[in-house]
Amino acid sequence: MMNRFIYAVDLLSRTVGHAFAWCLMILTFGTSYEVFVRYVLNEPTSWAFDFSYLMYGAMFYMAGAYTLSRGGHVRADMFYRLWRPRTQATVELVLYVLFFFPGVLALVIAGWHYGYDSMRIFESSVNSPAGCRSCRSRC
Repeated sequence: MMNRFIYAVDLLSRTVGHAFAWCLMILTFGTSYEVFVRYVLNEPTSWAFDFSYLMYGAMFYMAGAYTLSRGGHVRADMFYRLWRPRTQATVELVLYVLFFFPGVLALVIAGWHYGYDSMRIFESSVNSPAGCRSCRSRC
C-alpha cells in the first residue's frame, strides 16, 4: 500500500516537472515578444514583463520540487554518503519535519495577508509599465 502511494506521488512529481519544463518555451516566446515590441516597435506591453517575471518564479519553484524528487540537489555529503539508505531517509524525514514544512507553512501564513491585501486593493506590479501610476505615459 505504501509503495503504491510513493509511486503515485513520484509519478505526479515527474508529470508536473515535465509539464513545467514545457513552460520554458512559453517563457522564451513571451520574453522574446516583449523585447521585440519594446525595443523594435517602441510599444511595451502592460502584461509581458509581469508574465515573464511570474512564470520564471513558478518555474523556479517547480523545478526545485522536481529536482528534489529526482535526488538532483547538491549536498555536502561527506557524512551522508557513508550512511545506509535507511539512515539517510530517516535524517531527511526529520529535517523535512523540523525545517522544510514549518518554513513553507510560515511563508504561506506570512504571504497570505499580503496577497489578500493586494487582491483587495487591485494592486498592480511596479515592475511593469502598467504599474507606473505616477504618470500616464509609458515609463
